[in-house]
Amino acid sequence: MTSSTANGPESGARVAHPEHLGHVIFITAAAAMGGFLFGYDSSVINGAVEAIRDRYDIGSGTLAQVIAIALIGCAIGAATAGRIADRIGRIRCMQIASVLFTASAIGSALPFALWDLAMWRIIGGFAIGMASVIGPAYIAEVSPPAYRGRLGSFQQAAIVIGIAVSQLVNYAVLQIADGDQRGEILGLEAWQWMLGVMVVPAILYGLLSFAIPESPRFLISVGKKAEARKILEEVEGDKIDLDARVTEIETAMHREHKSSFKDLLGNRFFFLPIVWVGIGLSMFQQLVGINVAFYYSATLWQSVGIDPTDSFFYSFTTSIINIIGTVIAMVLVDRVGRRPLALVGSVGMAVALAVEAWAFSADLVDGKLPTAQGATALVAAHVFVLFFALSWGVVVWVFLGEMFPNRLRAAALGVAVFAQWIANWAITASFPSLADWNLSGTYIIYACFAVLSIPFVLKFVKETKGKTLEEMG
Repeated sequence: MTSSTANGPESGARVAHPEHLGHVIFITAAAAMGGFLFGYDSSVINGAVEAIRDRYDIGSGTLAQVIAIALIGCAIGAATAGRIADRIGRIRCMQIASVLFTASAIGSALPFALWDLAMWRIIGGFAIGMASVIGPAYIAEVSPPAYRGRLGSFQQAAIVIGIAVSQLVNYAVLQIADGDQRGEILGLEAWQWMLGVMVVPAILYGLLSFAIPESPRFLISVGKKAEARKILEEVEGDKIDLDARVTEIETAMHREHKSSFKDLLGNRFFFLPIVWVGIGLSMFQQLVGINVAFYYSATLWQSVGIDPTDSFFYSFTTSIINIIGTVIAMVLVDRVGRRPLALVGSVGMAVALAVEAWAFSADLVDGKLPTAQGATALVAAHVFVLFFALSWGVVVWVFLGEMFPNRLRAAALGVAVFAQWIANWAITASFPSLADWNLSGTYIIYACFAVLSIPFVLKFVKETKGKTLEEMG
């Protein structure tokens, strides 16, 4: 790519204020509905854990597998979504995910048996995996460079809102059922309603996908330059040289080829270094144990003596803190950069997790933590979620949407998110057994991963703030 091609349109793209910024925000928000469903479907199971255990009379090990099995579907969906998106487009992928989300919601609410519930959770997981890849990739490709960090944050904002809404729905359903997760409401048990409500946002996601344009980069890749030019004008404005912008993207795509797994391989250490960095970011995001707070929080608080209704309330307040932290990150990500936020978050999470480990090390009195340790555990849990949300929760998705060269982006993003789901599965499936072994020790393990993420970011992660996607190559 010549300097005249690279610098001409891109300097304009950096400072351009789209005339139709509201339209760009609508496009981004519609695509981020996949993130909302990602958060909702991932977290809603929190309200059904004890009811599923009771209804099917299963132990902690089997229960953990039913909860975590959706993550296997997530990993498969993430690994394949990039290739599917390169073949049929980003919008078609969103529509497929919408259908899978809808089917999973209905099937999970009306299971015949435990295996049936597990199957529908895998299908829902596949949809989550697709949404987790397509959302950030699509948003990065339609966003003007000057706004890309903030718009990229919509994905994580949607995820945390989905988590909060799922907890609010769970709490509301529980109130209707008089505090009984298995209480009957219109012929179904409360936990079935919790899982079934997702059908509403799933259908909305599908409808919104028909109202937003295809990615201009995908359109150029299939020879539809006129359509791509029109969409670039919509999202970047007409003050930039649109022909040069199309040429720049086309030149980059012609010079490179559609990403495949083979493109990610290097001469040493199997993958290229940049792919390993993406995998590392994805895994550290999960290995700090964040999803324990959203999959098991109600059960965790009940295990240390908090009554079920209050445990659901604390799960909801944690989700509100998650939203607050995400908003802070959205405000700061394009101002202070991605790396500083990640480092601040790592330090904050490490301290909060260490404090939680101390609190949970206390002996239970009449099945409850002592008052001081109980209060400390609650505060530290909320501080941990706050620091995660204002840092790794947002910046990892922004990094993954930006850091890879064009020739690698879709395939590399798929591999990185696949690794993220595997790490998520490992944490989710192991937590019940680890908690039975030593709850305090479990949180020490999570704290160690938070500490290790600091040198990882300092040594291997490069700042992407202010760079165009074409400059990543």
